[in-house]
Amino acid sequence: MSAISKDEVIRVAALARVALSDAEVTRLAGELDAVASAFARVNSVVTPDLPATSHPVPLTNVMREDTPGPTLDVEELLAGAPAAEDSAFMVPRILGEDSAS
Repeated sequence: MSAISKDEVIRVAALARVALSDAEVTRLAGELDAVASAFARVNSVVTPDLPATSHPVPLTNVMREDTPGPTLDVEELLAGAPAAEDSAFMVPRILGEDSAS
């Protein structure tokens, strides 16, 4: 017996507002039934002693220690800037020029 019937495909297509021809309904019912059967086979081998996993091998992040290092001098950094103010680069305003805020 099919897990996904043509009536279910028609109902879901109507909910999604997708127009399907009779041939598409028949084809999708078969394809979705194959997918549901594949999930059923996977579920049949799941046991309580088998841990759930999303990857076949464990994932680990390799990160270095975050240690502060030497920083650049602000005056030296801003020396090459065309314009600077209050230890920051000055750039032309491009957003909100026409707004009153």
